[in-house]
Amino acid sequence: MSVAGESGGRAQQMRAKAEELKEAAERATDPEQRQRLQDKARRLREQSEQESGMQDRGMDPMV
Repeated sequence: MSVAGESGGRAQQMRAKAEELKEAAERATDPEQRQRLQDKARRLREQSEQESGMQDRGMDPMV
């Protein structure tokens, strides 16, 4: 598998995890826990978007 393919797979995994966290936040009854989960989901989505952007430009994030 190419580096770009690995990055794309990682970004996809991060988006899936972000979605899981978002769903967990929706089920959380504690407001603080809900906020923590939402924040973590948001950070993961942002990071996956950055990795996807690097992949689209052909940049290796490991360099």
